[in-house]
Amino acid sequence: MKMKFQILFVVILMSILKTTASVPVLAGEGEVVKINIAQFKAQIMDFEKNPKVWKYEGALPCVVDFYADWCGPCRLASPALEELAKKYKGKIIVYKVNTDQERELSTVFGISGIPAFLWVPQSGNPTMTSGVAKSPEAIRVQFEKMITDVLLKK
Repeated sequence: MKMKFQILFVVILMSILKTTASVPVLAGEGEVVKINIAQFKAQIMDFEKNPKVWKYEGALPCVVDFYADWCGPCRLASPALEELAKKYKGKIIVYKVNTDQERELSTVFGISGIPAFLWVPQSGNPTMTSGVAKSPEAIRVQFEKMITDVLLKK
């Protein structure tokens, strides 16, 4: 009887683990997600398959921060993006693309100055902006406006 119980327990446990493992975890649930070109094409837009028409692949609106580790304004923007990723958890996703490591992706989007931000609503075309305000509070206000005006507009 003890052996049957153990086998039953293992079978149930394996079923639970298999079920939870197959449930997709939404990227960026309250966190900033660093992505490369392959992830960009899978989660945001495959510009090779759709070179002329914007076709967003994501489940939620997103912002893509094109940055570099050495960039002072990029480092200034980073805490605001982290805060807003938490604040808008379940409503938007915040991605980061390192322009030094993902030069091809930067070229595709014509990134010539950083930080640059790609604001991608659920439907419609994205908006590109560059630069940030001078203070952390002003940056947060700048990003909040883009989130409400571009990403979450009704």
